[in-house]
Amino acid sequence: MSLFQHKVVVITGGSDGIGKALVEAFLVLGAKVATCGRNYDKLYRLQSSHPGMPLLIHATDVSKESDCNRFIEEVIKQFGTIDILINNAGITQDARLIKMTEAQFDSVIDVNLKGVFNCTQLVVPHMLEAGSGAIVNASSVVGLYGNFGQTNYSATKFGVIGFTKTWARELGPKGIRVNAVCPGFIATEMVKAMPENILQDIERRSWLGRLGAPEEMANVYLFLASEEASYVNGVALEASGGISL
Repeated sequence: MSLFQHKVVVITGGSDGIGKALVEAFLVLGAKVATCGRNYDKLYRLQSSHPGMPLLIHATDVSKESDCNRFIEEVIKQFGTIDILINNAGITQDARLIKMTEAQFDSVIDVNLKGVFNCTQLVVPHMLEAGSGAIVNASSVVGLYGNFGQTNYSATKFGVIGFTKTWARELGPKGIRVNAVCPGFIATEMVKAMPENILQDIERRSWLGRLGAPEEMANVYLFLASEEASYVNGVALEASGGISL
């Protein structure tokens, strides 16, 4: 039997990068998957590349509670329950503190922090009804150590760790585990858009000498979401190739 047979998994931001790798990995391991994002064309291409698989897609801006509510209602309508939530959706709008605009600050806070709150608040009642569940939140090494030019992004990723620690206390006694992953610099479209000299510096700083692959990060999320991690609750697991050493 596959590791996630009969499990219903919700993944936000599943159209590319780590999110896409997660969608594909959970499907291979037997799960029913629902994913959302703001780019429906990308989601449709993802769905079309997995014909016959139990994959629900939904155009959703996670910063809007009404969008999240429609998405979760559709998941329940089609699959009946939610066993696992992966809060993966995130954006960057980088600038140094003195140059960052209010719009840049607000947009990142709204997606990366409020979006995690919106989706989790809507999903948890279904997990409480079932008496079990696993939530894995996407933080970052930037949420552990900060990063030049990322006041807004760092704040959200620190905040996600705060969410994780708090919800692990609130929901653990109800049978729901909550953990976070703190990826390093992964070869996603978002990271590869960085200037070449910055990417080369990141590779030099990594003790593995390279960027991570989305599939490598997916394996970390899979572990925390699985029963193999049944006694893991409230951790913020760094998976960065040792860049912080």
